[in-house]
Amino acid sequence: MTKNILDIVFENDAFVAINKPAGLLSIPNREQSEKSLKEILQDKYGSIFTIHRLDKDTSGLILFAKNESAHKFFSQLFEARKIEKYYLGIVMGCPTNQTGIIDAPIAEHPIHKGLMTVNRTGKQASTSYEVIDPNKNFSLISFQLHTGRTHQIRVHAKNMGHPLACDPLYGEGKPVLLSSIKKKFKLSKHDEEERPMINRLALHSYRLVFEDEQGKSFNLTAEMPKEFRALMTQLKKNN
Repeated sequence: MTKNILDIVFENDAFVAINKPAGLLSIPNREQSEKSLKEILQDKYGSIFTIHRLDKDTSGLILFAKNESAHKFFSQLFEARKIEKYYLGIVMGCPTNQTGIIDAPIAEHPIHKGLMTVNRTGKQASTSYEVIDPNKNFSLISFQLHTGRTHQIRVHAKNMGHPLACDPLYGEGKPVLLSSIKKKFKLSKHDEEERPMINRLALHSYRLVFEDEQGKSFNLTAEMPKEFRALMTQLKKNN
């Protein structure tokens, strides 16, 4: 199991950068219902320290420290916002502006537990975005986080009227089907029902830029998931 899951992008004596698959917890949940990435790393390295986390259904780059000194350094780096965090997301529809900054404070939802919402009494939250591949059905967007609020990109995408595809909390939560894009879609003889092109939150942590304790520069990337690329290719074909 470990060999299949651990897609190591980079590692040294201080930290390890993993390309986390969607559907895997970053750290253990309260219920201890399933094995998390941190526990898999503990099996491999012994001690491991949490620096930051990704939502279970978000894929991509995540860092873990290998010792207490690195943990302290990287935790401070994140708190001081001295690490550049970039994500790729597929949103529903296409924003009017190709680039922009969403400055909208985020707070816990007053009624629905576990949900966040834009609220003027919330914590300051800032996300810049750039439309990479526009399409009237679904668009590929690069997001940069300037703050680190819970569900920040998901909440801000919803706030600008273009929620992330397949987002069960802030969007429709429906899978992306080729039949909704391709006019003359025909089901393969071998399939009883259509397989979704994307059936998970369409968000991927793809780039982290920072300097380590020794001042060495890092620009780490986890390539775009193949299902994102496949969807954008189909959209171009069926415009």
